Amino acid sequence: MSDDDGDLPPGLGVDADEADVDGDGEFPADEHRRQLLRQVAEEVRGDSSESRQVSAILYRVSDLYDPEEDTSPEEIYLNVRNILQVKANGGLDR
Repeated sequence: MSDDDGDLPPGLGVDADEADVDGDGEFPADEHRRQLLRQVAEEVRGDSSESRQVSAILYRVSDLYDPEEDTSPEEIYLNVRNILQVKANGGLDR
């Protein structure tokens, strides 16, 4: 863990090597982590498109810890990359 991890809530300063990921690459259900990520997503969501994007990204990442969701880090990465590319190209309305 880095020295900066002391400022994070418990459980969020985990190195990838230390993460509790199942052998098949899936993240175990973690209700606390999912709720925390969704709470932060709600708090950062504002009127700007950037704050809405950050909120959407956090909410999407929280899906990793939701047993009802079937997603992977790769799918989330591709989804977020697409969102950022659309934004960079002027949005859907152009």
